[in-house]
Parts: sequence; structure tokens; C-alpha cells
Amino acid sequence: MLSIDLNCDMGEGMVTDTQLMPYISSANIACGFHAGDEQTMCQTVALCLQHGVAIGAHPGFKDKTNFGRKPIPLSEMELFEWIQQQIDALQQICTAMGAALHHIKLHGALYNMASADADLAGMVAKIIHTLYPHLLVYALSGSYLIAACKALGLRTASEVFADRTYQDNGQLTPRTEANALIETTAAALQQVLEMVQNKQVTTVSGKKITIAADTLCLHGDGAHAVDFAKKIHHILKQKGIGIQTL
Repeated sequence: MLSIDLNCDMGEGMVTDTQLMPYISSANIACGFHAGDEQTMCQTVALCLQHGVAIGAHPGFKDKTNFGRKPIPLSEMELFEWIQQQIDALQQICTAMGAALHHIKLHGALYNMASADADLAGMVAKIIHTLYPHLLVYALSGSYLIAACKALGLRTASEVFADRTYQDNGQLTPRTEANALIETTAAALQQVLEMVQNKQVTTVSGKKITIAADTLCLHGDGAHAVDFAKKIHHILKQKGIGIQTL
């Protein structure tokens, strides 16, 4: 049976977290650097346990002012320490609450940079392999980070996006460009089915490229996030596509 994991960034101060939980299978929880704190981490872990949702760490740059979306140059040691501090903070909460940490997904600018920069991807993969070799790594489908993690024997999940447009090289269109986001629900649903059923996506130039789709990201911060999640959940079920954690 064809299936897909539905993941969503959580614990970032959005009011939709509780409403979204029934429609996803995994959550990426902010670990205090770009958003969140100990209280929000605890609350979000509790929600995940309540709904049977897999728990992931969502480490990003230490920059709440810019929500972790501004590139910050770091040495390998600084990157090591920042990633470890964030994931360990969530791991301690999970342990205390009897929950298991399932995966890691980088946030914001760090996610984008590690996707497109082979050297940074190698550094991140090395850090995760050293500290958390048992955890699954969610990363942009076809990215340098997927390749670097696989090279070290880490388990990976190729991530695709419902509401983001793609370039011919498989990278997401930068948010700074006008056509970065898919604005209509109908177009987003069409892209989801194309990626999940046909393993391909139509780029902004109209070209169809092959894409691996293990997990689909649903953004929880849009004006219609909950309604959008409901519709994606419904159409996948309607098409006989299973929704399950990896």
C-alpha cells in the first residue's frame, strides 16, 4: 500500500498545534533557539503522546528575532554545540515523559543551507552520526544533506513540501522570490498527489523532475493551516494512500 508520513513544525508559538495534531503522523518540535522553551516542548510532547504522533527535534539558529530564517556563519564546533544543546534539551524532556525521540529535522535557514551546501551538509551529517546515529534524519528530497547522511549510514527521510514551488535543480524556490509559495489549496493538493503517486514534481519552469517523497511537510503557521491539513488528509485517504510514521 502506498503511504506517506505527514510532518508539521510544532512548538513555535502557533495557536493551531492542538488542532493540527489529529491530521499528522510526525511533529518537529522547536527546541528553544529559534522558537519555544521548556514549557512549550513539554506541552507539545504531551500532545504527541496523546495523538500517537512521532516526536522529532527541530534545531535551528539561535535567533528568535529572525525566527531562525537568517543565515549565521558558524564553525564546526559551534554548530556541534548548538545542535547538541537543542536536541539534548528535547531528549531530556522526552525521557522524563516516557516518550521516544524519533527524528531530527533542521529548521529554517540552517535547513536550507545544509540542503544546498555540500560542505555544511557533511558537517551536519557528521555531527548527527557522532551524537544521534539511531535517529532518522528528515531532509529535503535530493539535497546534499540526504546524500551526506546516507554516506555515513544514517537513516533518512526525503521531505517534500505541499505549498512550496520547486526549481529545476530540485531545490525549493527561495522565500524571497515572488513565486515561492503555492497560494491555492487546489494547486497544492495537485502537487501533493503528483509527488506521492508519481514520484515527480512540476517546477516553476514547467519541467517535470523526479522526486523521492517519504515525508510531506505541512506548515502550521498559515492562515488556513488547519483546513489545509484536513483537506490533504482527506484526499490522501480518498486516493487509498496511507498516512503513517516512518
